[in-house]
This record gives sequence, structure tokens and C-alpha cells, in this order.
Amino acid sequence: MANRRKFLKNTIVGSIVAPVALWSCEVEAAAEEGTQITDQAVSLPIAIATWNNVKACEAAWAVLGKEGNALDAVEAGVKIPEADPNDRSVGYGGRPDREGKVTLDACIMDKNGDCGSVVFLEDILHPISVARKVMEETPHVILAGQGARQFAIEQGFEPQNLLIEASKKDWEKWLEDSSYQPVINIENHDTIGMVTLDAKGDIAGACTTSGAAYKMRGRVGDSPIIGAGMFVDNEVGGAAATGLGEAVLKSLGSFLIVELMRQGKTPQEACEEAVMRIVRKQPEHKNLQVGYLAVDKKGNYGGYSIQPGFVYYIQSEEGGQLIEAPSYL
Repeated sequence: MANRRKFLKNTIVGSIVAPVALWSCEVEAAAEEGTQITDQAVSLPIAIATWNNVKACEAAWAVLGKEGNALDAVEAGVKIPEADPNDRSVGYGGRPDREGKVTLDACIMDKNGDCGSVVFLEDILHPISVARKVMEETPHVILAGQGARQFAIEQGFEPQNLLIEASKKDWEKWLEDSSYQPVINIENHDTIGMVTLDAKGDIAGACTTSGAAYKMRGRVGDSPIIGAGMFVDNEVGGAAATGLGEAVLKSLGSFLIVELMRQGKTPQEACEEAVMRIVRKQPEHKNLQVGYLAVDKKGNYGGYSIQPGFVYYIQSEEGGQLIEAPSYL
């Protein structure tokens, strides 16, 4: 994902060329005819994630393909970018806050509606695994800051420095004018949100990020907030968000999408309506990006964003597909 700017400008190669090209043609045709993009569907099990997180979905699929459960799969999946120093928006290698500290946020949710979250966590490689421990080993949902770090160490996680040299140099360069301006579709405010459905039809979700680059000390976005960055319901389906967290928080977009699906909307329709809530209520929407993906219990899926450029990846028995989501603008 460190090369996402280049990736989004170049032709996608290999087995994912056809799905992206086909989807783009469908979007253009629907725009010309004034019709709505409909959902696509795949068979269970499924791993679906924001952006071009191919390796993350493959790691989740390695669990799902062996009849593993959705919760283990989603944790295994998002741990991949958390440990990748080339991914400058998640975990190890993430860009720091304006004081040069890498702080991490993550949440996880299972088929029973149980969930765990950590916010403003420092020095721990896998915040998603700490979030799972919060869910399974404590009576709480969210642990923050030093409390989250202390809990992680007590659970056997080893503290380590997460600020790599490349991110440190970027931060030092930023200090020259200290201008805070998130850039649409670029790594400084992206995340990985993932939803998995196992062979039994049970669902789980996860979201993890190092947050907005050069954010104020202590800032928390949507990613670790259940219902904002991610939400799943085993009766309905799940959704995940990416983009500028403040915009997602103002509408609890992932919870909204799942509730719209409960009321009968398709995943595609629900994602579109969640984006339109932002468009209608947040005048600054033309200067920011939010993208949503969703999948229901039957394997129908969809995605939508404010700006062009949001892509998501889905892995199933049919193979892997990288899909360019239609957008409002």
C-alpha cells in the first residue's frame, strides 16, 4: 500500500485485470443510462477488505479455506499490514503524530456481537490481537493509551519501536512547515477494514490503522469505534469504512449500512446511502474521501465512495477480485 498512489494510476495486471475493467465499464454504462449499480455475489466463505489488501485477504482465506472460523480469519488477515513496514498507514511503519509518536487504533467484532478495541496504543506490533484480548479477557470493550499498553504487556505482547527510519524522515520533513492537510486516497489517512464470512455463514470484522499522519497528540479516528470504522451482525452482514475518520464518526457509517441492509437494502444500496448521508450533511465532503464496503449473509457485496479511486478486494472460492467502487463525484 505504500505504492497506492502509483497503483491507482497504473493498469492493474494479472488475474485482477478483468474484474476491475468489467466493473469500470458497468459503472460508466450505468451512469449513461441513469441506472443504479447492482450488487455482485460470491459463494461462502468470503474475505473482503478495503484497498488492495491482497495479502491480507489471502491470509484470511488460508484460515477460511481450511474450514476455520471467521474471527480467526479476520485477525490473521489484518495482522499482515500491521506488520508490514512498507504500509505507511497501518501498524509498524505507520506515519507518526505531530510529536513523532506512532499511535495505533484497532477493533474486532465476532458473530455474537462481542467486540474489543484499543485506542491511542503505542509500542505494540499487533493492536488487533490486543483488541481481541480486550474482548475475550476483560469485561470492557475499549482500552486506551497507557492502560491499553499495560494490558498488552501483561498479556505477553513485547513492546517495540514502531517508528521506522522512513517515517521518521517524513515527519522531520513535515516539521518544516507543519501543515496538516489529509490527501484524498493517499496513505496518510487510510486503514484496513475487513469482514469475513466462514463456511458456516458466521461473520467477523476488524479494522486497524495508525491513523491520520501528523494528527494532534491523542487524536482517535473512526477505525477503533464499533459502528463507525466497522460493524457486523450475524443476522445481516457487515460493513467497513476507510478515509477521513472524522467524517465517518459523524454518521456512524458502518452501523448505518448494516441497519439499512436489515431493512432490506442491498449492500450496494446501503453503501450508497451511507455516502449520501455525508454528502447531504457535511458541506466539506468535496474535499475529503470516505469509502465503504459491505457484504450480506448471502455473499452479496458492494462498495461506494465520495471520490473516485477507492478500491476493495474480495477473496472467495471464485478467486480474488480487486474492484473499483463507483463514487458520488
